[in-house]
Amino acid sequence: QNDGQDLDGWFSRGQRSDRATTHPKLNLTKQALPWNEQYKGKANLHVFEDWCGGAVRHLRKNLHFPLFPHTRTTVKKLAVSPKWKNYGLRIFGYIHPFKDGDFQFSVASDDNSEFWLSSDESPSNSRLAAFVGKLGTEWTAPGEFTKFSSQVSKPLRLMSSRRYYFELLHKQDDRGSDHVEVGWRVFLPSLKFEVIDSSYISLYTDESSLKMNHVEHIPQTLASHSGSYLWEAQQDEHGADMLKSDPRDTFFLTPAIEASRVENVLVPCAYSPTYVVKDFPIARYQGLQFVYLSFVYPNDFTRLTHMETENKCFYRESPLYLEKFGFYKYMKMDEEEEDPRQRAFLFLNPDNFLEEEEEEEEGVDSPEPTDPPSEAKEKSFGPVAEAKGKETLPDPGKGEEDELGLLASSKHAGALSLQPHLSVPIFGGKAKTPGPSKTAATREDKKPQKAQEKVYVTRLQLGKRKAPAQEPVFPGIFLYPKPLKKVHLRSRTPQKHPIASSKLRARRMLPSLLALGTEGLFSRETREDTTPGPGRTAATTDYNSSEVTHSEGTRVTSFLKMSETTASQQEEGRGQEEEEEEEEEVSDYSYETGELQQSWLEDSINWQRTFSVSSVDFELLRSDWNDLRCNVSGNLQLSESEVVDVVAQYMEKLNEKNGGIYTLLRIVNVEKRRDTARGNRYLLELELAERGQRTVRLSEYVYVLLHQGKQDDSAEANPEGPALGATEPQPSTWSILYGRPVLCRPLRLSWKQDVMVHFVVPVKNQARWVQQFISDMARLYGATKDANFNVILVDFDSDDMDVEKALQDARLPRYQYLRRTGNFERSAGLQAGVDTVEDGHSIVFLCDLHIHFPPNILDSIRKHCVEGKLAYAPIVMRLSCGSSPREPNGYWEVNGFGLFGIYKSDFDRVGGMNTEEFRDRWGGEDWELLDRVLQSGLEVERLRLRNFYHYYHSKRGMWNTRSKKLPKD
Repeated sequence: QNDGQDLDGWFSRGQRSDRATTHPKLNLTKQALPWNEQYKGKANLHVFEDWCGGAVRHLRKNLHFPLFPHTRTTVKKLAVSPKWKNYGLRIFGYIHPFKDGDFQFSVASDDNSEFWLSSDESPSNSRLAAFVGKLGTEWTAPGEFTKFSSQVSKPLRLMSSRRYYFELLHKQDDRGSDHVEVGWRVFLPSLKFEVIDSSYISLYTDESSLKMNHVEHIPQTLASHSGSYLWEAQQDEHGADMLKSDPRDTFFLTPAIEASRVENVLVPCAYSPTYVVKDFPIARYQGLQFVYLSFVYPNDFTRLTHMETENKCFYRESPLYLEKFGFYKYMKMDEEEEDPRQRAFLFLNPDNFLEEEEEEEEGVDSPEPTDPPSEAKEKSFGPVAEAKGKETLPDPGKGEEDELGLLASSKHAGALSLQPHLSVPIFGGKAKTPGPSKTAATREDKKPQKAQEKVYVTRLQLGKRKAPAQEPVFPGIFLYPKPLKKVHLRSRTPQKHPIASSKLRARRMLPSLLALGTEGLFSRETREDTTPGPGRTAATTDYNSSEVTHSEGTRVTSFLKMSETTASQQEEGRGQEEEEEEEEEVSDYSYETGELQQSWLEDSINWQRTFSVSSVDFELLRSDWNDLRCNVSGNLQLSESEVVDVVAQYMEKLNEKNGGIYTLLRIVNVEKRRDTARGNRYLLELELAERGQRTVRLSEYVYVLLHQGKQDDSAEANPEGPALGATEPQPSTWSILYGRPVLCRPLRLSWKQDVMVHFVVPVKNQARWVQQFISDMARLYGATKDANFNVILVDFDSDDMDVEKALQDARLPRYQYLRRTGNFERSAGLQAGVDTVEDGHSIVFLCDLHIHFPPNILDSIRKHCVEGKLAYAPIVMRLSCGSSPREPNGYWEVNGFGLFGIYKSDFDRVGGMNTEEFRDRWGGEDWELLDRVLQSGLEVERLRLRNFYHYYHSKRGMWNTRSKKLPKD
């Protein structure tokens, strides 16, 4: 009935891809490359490894997609299964129909896939024909071509004399049986889809002789365009606070204040902090303990709040504690209105009390302690108390089990006796279930019965309160009668029959250990199984409490799981009393009514519960110690009052020298390094208005020198005391002169705004990453117009690209290419690169290849490197698998010091890289260098840098690794 349609009219205006309408100016590949008959029998295959997610949209977010795949190869048919994980495929080429007519295509895959087909040989005319899923959760079995309606295309009219460009995209996560296949069929009823094999496909072009960085031949379509990474990522709004714009990011573009305006604004003073460990003996890798963090203002939002669902180390609580108890200790629940029925009585529940007439018959008419009835004396927590419920209380000589185990909680139970000698531990992990034993009963009779002399039988009387018990059941724990009401889902009307008084007491006196008022050990969050199914044995190994429920609404909390009563125990002693059971009330935990057990009662939630809480600033609990345990916390926060005080003093001095021509517009950034013994160092970055017209940037180091014995009483006071190796402060002439902290200019602590920065990177066979690094450096130059940086690439015989030519083609202010032979050696490569730098008064930045740089990276390096004083080790954020700078999921690399900025003269003075010990390995060479830098008397500035990322990658195909030969299938 459907005659099919031409591909040209396939997409109507309303059906056209969003990408085509939203991004009409994409530079698509319109002209196909020359085609050769030898291309038949294969299709081009590009592999993008090390990328998580199961949706094709995840593949489009890959940094290297579509131009720089991990592998470029070919495939003989459109059915591929590498048996691998976390990868994406792009298969493209031409389809050659075997006849004229209408064809239907279908794609099947695990996980998602898309099949695109052009109306001719031009890649720019490709349109989406069929797909499996969009979320990454959809998949099909191999050959399952009709699971989703989206899998099957509309009938398309093709001609055998033409070739049609196609593109197949596939994304696989780390689960499932990976596969992708495309089937086709002539549009006739009942025909099955058949996989398109080598007879009907051909290459788009031959890539076998091309280097990996040669990408001009790769077609860019609506399915796969280099811009797709940007527009796909923009569609998803990410929750990271760090993505919000910050004046720090672009402040380097503001013109700097004239140097003469800030000269001699403050009096000079010697800068010699006590935490410097020059000549202090440091053991190997101990330098990590002598690195301290700086405080920043205002908040730079480097705290990874969006990652704290998985990692709550910022709160310094045990993960196990938080999992069990959460943050309830910071909350104080408001007192509920007191109900007379909710006063702290033991066994206080209307259903637990005898009827008035029955009480008079028994003579129990007051809450005063009485001698326990003989029937109740033997009920205890011991094995005897584990007897199954009988209709009458047992003889002392006969051991019978209570229906619910150690703590009787049904109406079969007698009064609770408080024996100090427990045969079974109350807090045991699993109940013991010995059978009836006369020996056990006899042994219990011989024990001293101090606690059994008096048993409290409680009865509520108006105007009276229960006399205080001489011994609490569990010291330090209050027992409340009705902590939670229960809602009856199904119940049976109780019948009243005359019952023997002893039987009535056994039924009505419920020795309930009710809800505990303490929070923590017996918290509801610790319970795992509250209502076991009928006849089920559920052993437990923890000490948490479990709940059982009285039919009249009382929650009963026992310290052993009620489900520990086995089915065999439940059946004991039932025979003779089953008839009487049917005549009386239905017992809550009588397993004759097991079919009602699961849905009998449900918790009643108090939606009106309120609480009180105090404002808590967890930042105040942090110190400037280099915490290597928490990788989601951000930079330390500096108090606003302290900043305002320092800035006000500096602005007063600045205007005093310059005639009041400067107005403070904004405090962009303040960084503080604390020294509680001698004084705090600040980096002030202020946006100023000069004479009310020109906006200028001020970025200067200042020093607040403390007088003798003065301790820093700021909000960030270090509770751990002074740093290791700190010396006693010497009397200062300034502190003696002024008698208070002095704002001064630290001598030999000023940074140069135009100093040359050399990026040194060793590489080997990482074409896509090398090309990405070079492109990033070119973009940095374009964004900053800063020509005072140099790229030094040390190439260990790369054979997958021409690194030197790539440097030549890039728009870089300057570069140096150094070729070395042999295996990759990071230490040797870095040292060789630094050796090419002739100017000792320039900065070398030891770098990695897989880095995304923020636009202010040059400014950040220069500010924190001072010759003879400061080195810089910015903390990089490691992106997780499948994450990108626009969706930054990951953690701060708090342990790594491989990204390191230092003046060339200081680098040479400390001895450079250790190329002897770290010849054939890497990992640890950065810590070893840090030890020597600190011992030389330099400070190491340690800050988390916004938008500074380390891309996720595996070590497959890197440096000196070799691949195993694939087994022949």
